[in-house]
Amino acid sequence: MRLRSILPTLVLMLPAFTLSSVAQTKAAIPPPAADFTKLADFGTGNGEYPNAPLAQGLDGEFYGTTENGPYPSNGFAFKMTATGAFSTFDYSCTENDCTGREPYAGLVLASDGNFYGSTQEGGDGAYRSNRYAGGTIFQLNPESGLTTIYNFCSEVACDDGDAPSTPLTQGSDGNLYGVTPTGGLNALGTAFVVTTSGSLTTLYNFTSTGGNVPGGGLLQASDGNFYGTTASGGANCTTDGGDGCGTIFQMTPEGTLTTLYNFCQQTNCADGYDPAGSLLQGTDGDLYGVTRLGGITTLTNPGGFGTVFKITTSGVLTTLYSFCELTNCADGETPTGILQATDGNFYGATVYGGASPYGTLFKLTSAGVLTTLHDFCPNKGKYCTDGEYPKALVQGTDGNFYGVANQGGHSGHGTAYRVSVGLDAFVEAVTASGAPGSSVIILGSNLTGASKVTFNGAAATFTLVSSTEITATIPTGATTGPIVVTTPKGVLNSNKNFTVTN
Repeated sequence: MRLRSILPTLVLMLPAFTLSSVAQTKAAIPPPAADFTKLADFGTGNGEYPNAPLAQGLDGEFYGTTENGPYPSNGFAFKMTATGAFSTFDYSCTENDCTGREPYAGLVLASDGNFYGSTQEGGDGAYRSNRYAGGTIFQLNPESGLTTIYNFCSEVACDDGDAPSTPLTQGSDGNLYGVTPTGGLNALGTAFVVTTSGSLTTLYNFTSTGGNVPGGGLLQASDGNFYGTTASGGANCTTDGGDGCGTIFQMTPEGTLTTLYNFCQQTNCADGYDPAGSLLQGTDGDLYGVTRLGGITTLTNPGGFGTVFKITTSGVLTTLYSFCELTNCADGETPTGILQATDGNFYGATVYGGASPYGTLFKLTSAGVLTTLHDFCPNKGKYCTDGEYPKALVQGTDGNFYGVANQGGHSGHGTAYRVSVGLDAFVEAVTASGAPGSSVIILGSNLTGASKVTFNGAAATFTLVSSTEITATIPTGATTGPIVVTTPKGVLNSNKNFTVTN
């Protein structure tokens, strides 16, 4: 990763929104009982250099992608069991990378049971400028394999977008929403919507006067709007597509965009800059995310190596934690993303730093207290069998966390691992919202014998498809709240509230 030069002290501008910051008097505390288990090594016929979080499927297994694969190194899509057994879906092409190459963004499970993802290069777009431009959107059916549904640079000058590298999001309308970091009318990125059959519409073209180069996937929040970030541009750093500060934005489903926050509003970018990964909506309704750089500077952190922040949907930002607070960045640096787990705390990874400089896994409370769960490569560069440079985590419905490291392992091409901190199993709806009478897929573990499903207390009719999948009909009169499934082994609660729409 190319680290950017620390910006000089900025002349403070009058912000459009209020900003606050949590005082950095907290320090990383010793690790709790966290059980780290390496599940597999990449580079053994299952792809090389994984770059994105895993996604859990209807069968309870974990699906993902690797940037490279066998010659000609177009990349792999794979399935992995919770114990580390692999099977692969080869996404290769014999002529000019016509089906795409380098699936950098990972996969998202949609309500039709298929996964969807993108490649940042290749494809059959008629206006690709060279062999490595363009990119695709593809569907992965766990039974029948991979199908390309859209080729970028199908429009003149890649006006439809170029080089997608962030996850897709399924909206409440069933369509897929995403961004490209380049291409579009201004060559500074686009926001788009694409149907699962491959019909794409550009919703927004990013500009030089606002944020540009969108750097994370879109989040559809409970208010129906989409939220995302740009890695460059903004009121405080107007660089077009280069080193810049970045923004947080809100976008309606129709494509009307509003900038919520411009990073580097504080001296020396104490509020962070260069946001990374996708935003998430917490149980409190606020949005949470990370920046790769910036943060409150101290004697041990003179430049700023990333933050965790929360922001309201009206634009009030609070810095929860600034990394590299401890000597030699023992608490990590350059976070790659976070999730909110079933215990209400936030979990994530830093790609650098820790006891050795090869990354950490961490837990962060809502009050900003950080705990290191695992330091990668304890031998400091020698025999990093557990992996190096970890990516963001996902919580499986068994309560454990699963993730990948981009490098390291026995072959040096990455690892897959599981981390347990003793959290209970739970259930998760594939879609975040739905209207009464519509069907919802619910994922879980050990669902056999389930006797009851409720939506915020309202009993639903349901079908037990397998030990890991239930389909339920949202009952009339249901309201927004948790989904609860009763099984012979106990009651399983959903990891987040399900939004009931009219």
